Amino acid sequence: MEILFVSHKYPPATGGMEKQSFELITGMRCFAAVHTIVYTGQENRILFFLSLEKKIQAMCRTFPGISIIHFNDALIASFCIRHKSYPHLKRVVTVHGLDVVFPGKIYQKCILPAFNRFDLIVAVSQATKAAGVERGIDAKKIVVINNGVDHALLDEEQDIHFTESFKRKYGIDLKGKTILTALGRPVKRKGFSWFIQNVVPQLNGNFVFLIVGPFDKNRLWRDRIFDLIPTGIRSKIELFLGYPTDENPLRNLLLQKQFRENVIHLGKLPFQELVQLLRATDAFVMPNIRVENDMEGFGLVCLEASLCGSWVFASKIDGITDAVQDDKNGTLILPENSAEWASSLNHFITDPSGFEQRINGGKTYTKNNFGWEKMAFSYFGHFCKLVEAD
Repeated sequence: MEILFVSHKYPPATGGMEKQSFELITGMRCFAAVHTIVYTGQENRILFFLSLEKKIQAMCRTFPGISIIHFNDALIASFCIRHKSYPHLKRVVTVHGLDVVFPGKIYQKCILPAFNRFDLIVAVSQATKAAGVERGIDAKKIVVINNGVDHALLDEEQDIHFTESFKRKYGIDLKGKTILTALGRPVKRKGFSWFIQNVVPQLNGNFVFLIVGPFDKNRLWRDRIFDLIPTGIRSKIELFLGYPTDENPLRNLLLQKQFRENVIHLGKLPFQELVQLLRATDAFVMPNIRVENDMEGFGLVCLEASLCGSWVFASKIDGITDAVQDDKNGTLILPENSAEWASSLNHFITDPSGFEQRINGGKTYTKNNFGWEKMAFSYFGHFCKLVEAD
């Protein structure tokens, strides 16, 4: 079998979708002949999209054995949906959370239902599938294949000097503290500012809450420009660009005296330093909240934290519930229920060592149920069914 993968979310750019695209393409090489058209940042992005049909035609001429073409997200699939020059190929698209719920009458009424022209639609979670079916995607054409996680995290050894080096670099003493960590971009659905404002004041004991991810400590000129854009248009732009809508609320909270000692935003960290922090973390928190026209497609960071030895506390919402199974590799909590969040975390902070057996069990559960190889093999199985049905 020969497969052509088309993606504009690919390394060296970083992010969950880029990681998933890279691992799918890499993993598929074990099962089939793989060809790629990917955006690596070396050309103009607009020109990349405009030249896609010609590039696909050229690839098909060079490799006439290609039988399947896979588009790795809804944006690139939407752009190619009216291509007519390769009808002999089986067409597959992977949809992530925002791909399905993105607002806009034209997109929701005209473009998304047209995805039924594809031969197969892969959703990264049950929540993404349900949202797609609700919006007109044929349930018979959509399947769920969860994202994987890098098992190499299990082999990362913990640096016994990490606490000392961390203190030298950031001036933060982690010794004797229960470390709570969150990871991600400061977009509203992640719930970081909600968590700080509503849950942190209720927490007891000697703890520190660390946030890792892109973060500008000072308000930028772009924020002021965005404030001038009409609300309806601005919300669509923010969702489309993944704009950090929670960044300014975070800045304001971090300046408040009551949070200065217990809440620290570290910004982006080098990969190895992030891994060491996750290894040192006691509890990983993902306090997502409900945001209209937005959703979490999956909960990859929860799986990474689990493999690194953290117990995961996550909102019972969207695609997170595919990654975290309650009491198996984490604790699911009703979103925006500050009392339940505080109660669960206070129980943990009081006796984190009491969770040791559950943490080890969670690590094993995550390893056995999620992996990039497993994800790639699942895709291959569905690709085989498409070819056999022809």
